[in-house]
Amino acid sequence: MFPGNNNAASSGGRRDLGTSTTSSAVSRLHAFGQSIWLDDITRDLLDSGTLERYIAEFSVTGLTSNPTIFDHAIKNGSSYDSDIRNLLASVPGHEALLFELIVHDLSRAADLFLPTHRRTATVDGWVSLEVSPLLARDTKGTVQSARVLFEKAGRKNLFIKIPGTREGLPAIEESIFNGVPINVTLLFSSAQYAAAADAYMKGLERRIEAGRSPDIRSVASIFVSRWDVAVAKTVPGSLKNKLGLAIGQLAYATYFDLLNSDRWQALEGFGARPQRLLFASTGTKDPEASDVLYVEGLTAPNTVNTMPQATLMAFAEHGTIGAAPSRDVRDATARLGDFQKAGIDLSALAEKLQRDGADSFTHSWQDLLNTIETKSLSLK
Repeated sequence: MFPGNNNAASSGGRRDLGTSTTSSAVSRLHAFGQSIWLDDITRDLLDSGTLERYIAEFSVTGLTSNPTIFDHAIKNGSSYDSDIRNLLASVPGHEALLFELIVHDLSRAADLFLPTHRRTATVDGWVSLEVSPLLARDTKGTVQSARVLFEKAGRKNLFIKIPGTREGLPAIEESIFNGVPINVTLLFSSAQYAAAADAYMKGLERRIEAGRSPDIRSVASIFVSRWDVAVAKTVPGSLKNKLGLAIGQLAYATYFDLLNSDRWQALEGFGARPQRLLFASTGTKDPEASDVLYVEGLTAPNTVNTMPQATLMAFAEHGTIGAAPSRDVRDATARLGDFQKAGIDLSALAEKLQRDGADSFTHSWQDLLNTIETKSLSLK
């Protein structure tokens, strides 16, 4: 099963060509074979019908969420106030209350994507719910939380997000074995992606050995724009905003190689489905660069690109679709070599970006809990 081949067998089921009423670039990107997911979810997005419009008009076929999005929505608006007030007496603790709100929103979103999920034979139509970042160093706690959250939501098209860190990898394997669909997050290099894919395959292999179905879905999210932010002040101008794309292109080649491996072919023979590669952090951070830089540069069939609303709108307005990234790693490797010559230790930076990403999620989650506490006190 190969990226770049758009037939039904390749994608694990018939692709949904959407119900788009526009001829925008996002519609053409979807028809090209790349799934477009929204990196946003709030109560207002649901209540206003905006998410439904994105599904219908912009071929959006899934979404992801993160603590910062919820923090801004709860802190700066009133759409959650009624639910918070009603839950205060019955839900113990601020984190439990927070999960009630998040699960409610994501369950509503999952229901909107359910037709897509069915039409694509579960390839698409997914939403993602994150385990508490406070469990980042707790493998056992992550496994338990993943199972509880998946069962609590009661939606088949719900991914549980687990970071691909040292502690997260065994949790990913165990969760896949438990039958919980997983979005592996915070991947920053091909090596980290390969480790996440290995954890996924180990979980599937254990299911086969136990006589269980290996049809448990997963995506692996590799973050791209944060690379360019990290080196912006230390590399020459000729290399500015080129590292994230090279990392993404190399990951795409690794993705292809893994799906072409004997190990994966054996799993596929038992009915396993590919762990799709997802390009995350695709909003451009440099105001002087193209606002669709990472979308145009990573238009790869049978992958996912998850975009903030601003990036989605920008690409719909003026984005273009080029050739898929080459599976020949020589160009990407040569580009990475330029950064190494400029003094960038790519392996060390990948580890730092993952650590910093985990710490950032933890801080954002703590901010969100503080927001819930403040809001709760004001509503009592």
